[in-house]
Amino acid sequence: MKTLKAAVILTLVALSFGAGSAFASTDVVVLKLAHFWPGNSHFNKDIVEPWCAKISKDSGGKLKCQIYPSMQLGGTPQQLFTQVRDGVADLAWTLPSYQAGMFTKTEVFELPFMTKHPETASQAMWDYVQKNALDEFKGVKLLATHTHDGSHLHFGKKQVKTMEDLKGLKIRATSRIDAKILAALGAIPVQMPMPAVPEAISKGVVDGTSLPWEISTAFKIQEICKTHTETPPNQAKRGNAIFVLAMNQAKYNGLPPNLKKVIDQNSGRETSRWVGMVWDGGTAPARKIAVDRHNTINVLSEAEYLRWEKATEPVTTEWIKEVNAKGGNGKALLNDAKALLKHYKD
Repeated sequence: MKTLKAAVILTLVALSFGAGSAFASTDVVVLKLAHFWPGNSHFNKDIVEPWCAKISKDSGGKLKCQIYPSMQLGGTPQQLFTQVRDGVADLAWTLPSYQAGMFTKTEVFELPFMTKHPETASQAMWDYVQKNALDEFKGVKLLATHTHDGSHLHFGKKQVKTMEDLKGLKIRATSRIDAKILAALGAIPVQMPMPAVPEAISKGVVDGTSLPWEISTAFKIQEICKTHTETPPNQAKRGNAIFVLAMNQAKYNGLPPNLKKVIDQNSGRETSRWVGMVWDGGTAPARKIAVDRHNTINVLSEAEYLRWEKATEPVTTEWIKEVNAKGGNGKALLNDAKALLKHYKD
């Protein structure tokens, strides 16, 4: 009897675990992914949706994204990082520097005239953060880091070819570092959500905006702005912005090993490189819209470019002091970031 009873118990245990495994193998995990770009944007269509399709395919349909573009989960773009950290969203694609003061070390890639191309700079940023700044991302699992194709200047009507032309112009800044860069060049930086920018330029509330070409299309900046000011081709851009794809740490921890593996295989340096490459692919078509509309595109002369570099050096010096004040070594971090950019031939 004891042997029969033991056998029955073992059978029940085996069936129980078998049922649990069968449930786990068929259950679908839906991940809420939030970002602030419009649903019809190049970023959503060519980066967010394909990434979600890839993890769904790799997981045999067990991982699925429920995408919430344009802040459809509520809140503001400035709250996206805390939303994913606190579990309001499972995933968020955002600019960490929207949370001023939280990501000082990571902001090195937003410093003036640092980066040239998103594909190479994004790989450098991934390595840099893994080595130097993971403490700034507590509460989330970092899946990708990347930059964009560089912040150019877009104006409603103003022609800007020199620093003198910039003096006193009100320009929407993308981040606190971008605001410092604009101020160093003589402009008046203005902070406002990107969706409010087109109307603000149309009504003359601001004279223009700092923005990469790729994002411009979703907000019809090429239609609203008649002039644009760029840095010369293959030169480091006046400014940039840092982006991350982050996952709620508890949500990741709760996944079964096979689904964690899918997330891990679609994360890291290679994913960061891919995002940068795809982003860069949206630059030329977006710029062409401005060209086809016969907008004026002013490219800084070599001499003027050097003037802008010199004028913005204090921004970098101030960043080094801020890092040092928080117990870091700003100069060493800056040198490390530059060495990584050089390694990836940025």
